[in-house]
Amino acid sequence: MKAAEVHDLKDDELIVKLIDAKQEAFNLRFRQATGELENTSRLGVARRDIAKLLTVCKERGIDVEKELKR
Repeated sequence: MKAAEVHDLKDDELIVKLIDAKQEAFNLRFRQATGELENTSRLGVARRDIAKLLTVCKERGIDVEKELKR
């Protein structure tokens, strides 16, 4: 996901993408631990996507913790 794509998202879409990215990162870590993951570079990509999404949330002043508890 490119930074320009993240900046173009609406607030609601941003939270949904963040939830999806965190779930994907969890699944990748789980598959890594069980030895099923072949493409380990995907872990780094997932972490960078989460960082991009969190950065835009902070720029917009979105309370991520409150939104994730919903």
